[in-house]
Amino acid sequence: MFGFRLIISASLIYHSLAQSSAILVGTPSPTPNYVESSVPTGTPIAGNYTGSLRPQIHYSPPTNFMNDPNGMFVDNNGTWHLYYQYDATGIVAGNQHWGHATSQDLYHWVNQPIALFPPNNYTYVFSGSAVVDVNNTSGFFPNQTNGVVAIYTLAEYPGGVAGPQQQAIAYSYDSGYSFIPYAGNPVIPSTSSQFRDPKVIWYGDHWVMVIAYAQEFAIGFFTSPDLKDWTHASNFSYHGLLGLQYECPNLVEMPINGTSETKWVLQISINPGAPLGGSIAEYFPGDFNGTHFQAVDAVARIADFGKDNYAGQFFYGTPAGQDAVSIAWASNWQYTQITPTGPKEGWRSSMSLPRRNFLVNTTRVGWDMVSTPYDMTPVIGDELASNSSFGNGTLFVDYREVESNALRFQVDVSGINSSTISGSATLNFTIRSPVSNEYLEGGFYFGGDNPFFLNRGGVRGFDNVFFTDKFSTTNLIKGDGTWSLVGVIDRSILEVFLDGGERSATTTFFSNEPLTQLIVSAAGVQESMTIAITVYAINSAWSEQANAQGTVVGNVTSS
Repeated sequence: MFGFRLIISASLIYHSLAQSSAILVGTPSPTPNYVESSVPTGTPIAGNYTGSLRPQIHYSPPTNFMNDPNGMFVDNNGTWHLYYQYDATGIVAGNQHWGHATSQDLYHWVNQPIALFPPNNYTYVFSGSAVVDVNNTSGFFPNQTNGVVAIYTLAEYPGGVAGPQQQAIAYSYDSGYSFIPYAGNPVIPSTSSQFRDPKVIWYGDHWVMVIAYAQEFAIGFFTSPDLKDWTHASNFSYHGLLGLQYECPNLVEMPINGTSETKWVLQISINPGAPLGGSIAEYFPGDFNGTHFQAVDAVARIADFGKDNYAGQFFYGTPAGQDAVSIAWASNWQYTQITPTGPKEGWRSSMSLPRRNFLVNTTRVGWDMVSTPYDMTPVIGDELASNSSFGNGTLFVDYREVESNALRFQVDVSGINSSTISGSATLNFTIRSPVSNEYLEGGFYFGGDNPFFLNRGGVRGFDNVFFTDKFSTTNLIKGDGTWSLVGVIDRSILEVFLDGGERSATTTFFSNEPLTQLIVSAAGVQESMTIAITVYAINSAWSEQANAQGTVVGNVTSS
C-alpha cells in the first residue's frame, strides 16, 4: 500500500514484536479522530458519474484520489462492504482515510460516509482489513453477533519524514458504517517505516494476520485470541518476484474446482518490480496449519497479465467452500497520479470488476488461480448482436446509442484441431472511435504458441513513458479443442478473461473521444471449428442514483 512514498531505507523491524498490553473494554476514551474542516463526517461525499471516462460498473470514488481496496467483508444481511484508501482532499495520493461503499450485488454501489479518520495531522490510515467478530472474542460486542473490527496500519509522517508504521484496530457497533478507535492502540507497535497492510482471517479457534515487512521481503504471520493481543508465529520470506517491496498480503482458503477440497493461497503485491513495470500481484498456492504457510513450489504466479491490477483483496465472510470473491485496484503506481481523469473529471482510479476465484490443477503448469467476473446479471442490458456459426468473416457492432458506453462480449470456439491449424489463424477484436480513429485491439493466434495480445497504443488521450501499451500471454488451446474469451469494456477500462478466467488482464485507457464501435473478425478458421459470438450492452450502475444534474449524493442515513 502506498509504496511509492515509502522508497526509503527501512528501519529495523522486530520479527518478534512485543505484544501490546491488554486493555479491557469498558469506558476508556478512544483516541479522538483528526478531521480537517474540508472533510465531511457523517455524510457521504457527492460525485458526478457522467464523465466520458467515468466507469459505469467498475467502482470509482465520488471525487478525488482512491487506491487500494481495504477491509472488504460481506455481512449477515448479504451486504458487501468495500473500504478503500482515499485522499479526501486531493487528486493525488496522500492524507489517507478509509472511504466506504456498500452493495447488494457488487455492481450497484452506494457511497457511504468516510469510515476511518487519522488520529492526528501527521498520521495516515493505511491499508488493512475488517472482520465480523461473531463470537465477541474482542469483548467489544457483549450484546451482538454482528460487530465489526477493522485492522489497519497507522503510518506516521512527523514533519513529512517517514516514521513508524504500527497496527491499530477500531470497532463498529453498526455493522461497519462508523468506527471507534481502540483506546489501546497500537495493538502491534513498531519502530519500522516499512511494516504494513494487515489482512486478518479466522482459523479454527484463533485469528490470523498476514502483514508485510515490506522491504525485507517477508510476510509475517501473527495469531491472536481477541484481535488485541498478537503473537508473531512465522515468516514467509524471499519467494517469487521481489520487486522493491512486498505489500498488501492476502491469505485465503480457496476451493479446488470440481472437487470438495480446498487449498490455501497467499497473494502478495509487489511495487515496483512487475514484469511490465510498476505494480502487480503474485500468488502462491500452498498449505496452512494455523501458524505456518508452505507453498507448493517456488513458482511466481502472476494474477493478471495486464498492467492495472494491484493490491487485490478477498472478501471476508464468504461461505466456506464457495468461490473466493475479490476486487483489486485497477491502476499502476507508475502513472496513477497523472492520469487525465483528475484534471478532466475530478477523480482518479477505479476498482476492477468483482471476481470469483478458484483453483485448478492444470497439465504441465500445475496450480492456477482462475478469475471470472462475478455474476453480471444485475447490469446486463440488451443483446446487441449474436452469431452462433461465425466463420471467416467480420462482425460489426455500433453501440453509440448505449447510454453507459459499456459492453460485454463473449466468444466461444470449439472444434479446433491443434495439429493441423495454421499458425496464422486468428480471432481479433477492435474497439474504436469513428470520430477520432482511436482504438483498442486484441487477438488470439490459434496455431503456434497460442499467444493472445492486447494493444492500447491506439488510444491517444494519455501519454507517459511508463504507460506500457502492449501486453501478451500464452493461452494454450484446451485438449478438447476449445477456447473462449469474455471482454468487458467500461468507458476507460477493459478487462478480458480467457478460457473461463484461466488467464485475465486489466488495462485502463484514456481516449479523447468515446469508443463506440466493436469489430470482431476471424481468419484461417478450419471447417471443423464453430465460433459463437454474443454482444450485450451493460446498464449503468450509477444512473438510477443520479439527480437531474448527474450528481450522486450517496447514503445520507449512514445505515
